[in-house]
Amino acid sequence: MCGIVARLGPDSEVVDSSKDVELRTRMLRAQRQIRHRGPDWSGLHKIPAKSWYLAHERLCIVDPGSGHQPLYAGPDNSIAVSVNGEIYNHKQLSETHLKGVTLNTKSDCECIGHLYAKMGTELVHELDGMWSFVLTDSKTGRFIAARDPIGVTPLYIGYGKDGSIWFASEIKAIFEECARIELFPPGHIYDSSKGKGTKDRLSQWYNPIWHDGHRFAGAALDYSVLKTSFINAVKKRMMTDVPFGVLLSGGLDSSLVTAVAARHGAEVANCNAEGGPTKKLTSFAVGLEGSPDLVAAAKAAEFIGTTHHEITFSIQEGLDAIRDVIWHLETFDRTTVRASTPMYLLSRAIKSRGVKMVLSGEGADEIFGGYLYFHKCPSAEEMAQETTDKLKGLHQYDCLRANKSTHAFGVEARVPFLDKAFLDVAMTIDAEHKMIDTKTKPDGKHRRMEKYILRKAFDDEENPYLPDEILWRQKEQFSDGVGYSWIDKIQEYCNESISDAQMDNAENRFPVNPPVTKEDYFYRSVFDLHYGSNSSCVDTVPGGPSIACSTPTAIAWDASFAKMSDPSGRAVAGVHDDSY
Repeated sequence: MCGIVARLGPDSEVVDSSKDVELRTRMLRAQRQIRHRGPDWSGLHKIPAKSWYLAHERLCIVDPGSGHQPLYAGPDNSIAVSVNGEIYNHKQLSETHLKGVTLNTKSDCECIGHLYAKMGTELVHELDGMWSFVLTDSKTGRFIAARDPIGVTPLYIGYGKDGSIWFASEIKAIFEECARIELFPPGHIYDSSKGKGTKDRLSQWYNPIWHDGHRFAGAALDYSVLKTSFINAVKKRMMTDVPFGVLLSGGLDSSLVTAVAARHGAEVANCNAEGGPTKKLTSFAVGLEGSPDLVAAAKAAEFIGTTHHEITFSIQEGLDAIRDVIWHLETFDRTTVRASTPMYLLSRAIKSRGVKMVLSGEGADEIFGGYLYFHKCPSAEEMAQETTDKLKGLHQYDCLRANKSTHAFGVEARVPFLDKAFLDVAMTIDAEHKMIDTKTKPDGKHRRMEKYILRKAFDDEENPYLPDEILWRQKEQFSDGVGYSWIDKIQEYCNESISDAQMDNAENRFPVNPPVTKEDYFYRSVFDLHYGSNSSCVDTVPGGPSIACSTPTAIAWDASFAKMSDPSGRAVAGVHDDSY
């Protein structure tokens, strides 16, 4: 993935050379703010006869030699596109919809411009991958912007003080230019040819049958289909021309990704520039010395047979990094900051070892009801609605964390569990199969714990993907698994840093999303230093009261949730083996 910035309109703007010099300087400044996302190449394109600009900061993963952006299409190169992401089915598209079209590069993203030339905005339905892009058509004066179904890649839309429209992968690139910034919603497309304002121009293109939270009562559960669809999701994400690795926490999700990648990598042609698909897989784990995740990850790595790297950090190193983490994340959400700090430190170590892409396990908990508070879920109907709501909001939390923590050091994270085809399978299973009942053992051996059906799908006794102690390991939230003392020490540090008087005045200082704990106040104060408490982006980022039960619906599951302010998995009393 990469970083994109675009400045478009207004249509009435008078073009003159002196203004273009000034605008180009502002664009260069804007794209410098996100160079960490794409340290391999910088591209800037001016749309002819307009004061429109497309900028791109490239992280070279596929076709490092010739895939520089913006990319062009059309007989006269009138179509220009800047893309952040990966299109996994680009070769299939070149053999079907684009058969006979001359491609100028081997880039997976070049297909977007050519698809637009053939089918207009309908192109988004053909893309399989994680992506956001801005495309301009200088022949018609039209521009479009779009974002992938779940929001794995970040995208924001800003409204310039001069009437211009801005798009960017991160807020920091445009917050000085814009009077207001909004989150560009996942699965949506902006089309400048529709109406006059964002309300007319922004529409939802991704609306799968599971989006309304249906239970799909009576829908069959076929373990082999679930297993095969996930294997395919992992395999397609091994498309790369550079060395890659796997984030391995030792939990179920990352361990399954690692096991599948190791076992099925040989089935993927040219999945690694050095050694091909037969090269031994590299895995990475992070934690405090002796943390639960490090112990479990080592066991998983030994069983799977990866070249394993264990990265340890100290409490002080973590605390020292928090200010930089919040600058990169562009959020003050408590859970996100807690979990992102170790991931940020890990990403730096990964980059130092020459790895530019990693597979990661985000999304499984939202799909299968994996968080410990799901133990309290009262019905299959509630399970279906809550997992749907969690997935639809994932772009503000785990997707944001995985993307911005890794891109802080020019590393790309790919997430197989959020594969569109896999979601069509996993989210249309009757939610009754996702319900948790640890008192029963439906297979006579294992408890019906969180994510039971995913575990069971890969419970291969003859040729196991994972040892039982990993496959059936209790859920640990990432910020807990890196070491229980990590959260405890953060709370101590923030309690010492923020006074009671400051908390008493919290709503006056921060009227939008006011902090509810001293930890929240500390994160919000750091965000304020970076972006300003009254800046155009404060109400764009997540950061309201953070609770373990996640949504208002879930609060009704257990009266104790209503008073719970700590999102740690250990805070769910009676569920976690080491609860507070």
